[in-house]
Amino acid sequence: MSQPVSILRVPVAALLTGAVRPFGPKGVPSGIAKATTRARLRVTATGLEGDGQGDPRHHGGPEKALHHYAFDHYPAWRLTLHDQGASADGVLDAPGAFGENLSTTSLTEADVCIGDRFRLGTALVEVSQARQPCWKLNHRFGFAGMSRAVQQSLRTGWYYRVLETGDVAAGDMLELVARPCPGWSLQRLLQVLYVDRLDYAALEEMAALAPLAENWRKLARQRLERREVEAMERRLSGE
Repeated sequence: MSQPVSILRVPVAALLTGAVRPFGPKGVPSGIAKATTRARLRVTATGLEGDGQGDPRHHGGPEKALHHYAFDHYPAWRLTLHDQGASADGVLDAPGAFGENLSTTSLTEADVCIGDRFRLGTALVEVSQARQPCWKLNHRFGFAGMSRAVQQSLRTGWYYRVLETGDVAAGDMLELVARPCPGWSLQRLLQVLYVDRLDYAALEEMAALAPLAENWRKLARQRLERREVEAMERRLSGE
């Protein structure tokens, strides 16, 4: 049963979509470059109308229909890139740097829980998983350690599945309507995944977390069975 929720209501500061284009030194197809739109868009089971994903095996699909990233994190990333002597060519000047579809302020991984249901415009969406950063961020930001920095910071962003289709535009409200897993903030989930990696009690809970995407529950089961952490280097570096 869902816990009664206090009012959690923020406006969608920016709505973003992008077409699939060649990306990075090898020109792989990617939709990571998003642009803001003032149009009212349809929210479908696989994402926003007009949005594209170049690698449907790892991006998009019903469990990653919408990507949300907190604009609150942008100042910290500017400092990180400055300290690393990296030039992101103004990519952090506006929302969309992380390939997000939704940008807000006053809502981060510490505030959102797995399974949270939000009314988004007229659609109903549910938090399905956090993001596992990949090597494309390294090229996006001109910093070879960016994907690893995002992972270590636990400022990864998150994904929604769509429970009820509808429409949304920038300025519409994102309003929490149900919280079935109040003990599992995204911050805690990421702590288990990337910091306390072999916390077996937490992994058992994670594996049984019904609203969590199946591939994340499978990952928890594998760590429990093998008593080891899966390899991450290929995802982070692309090698």
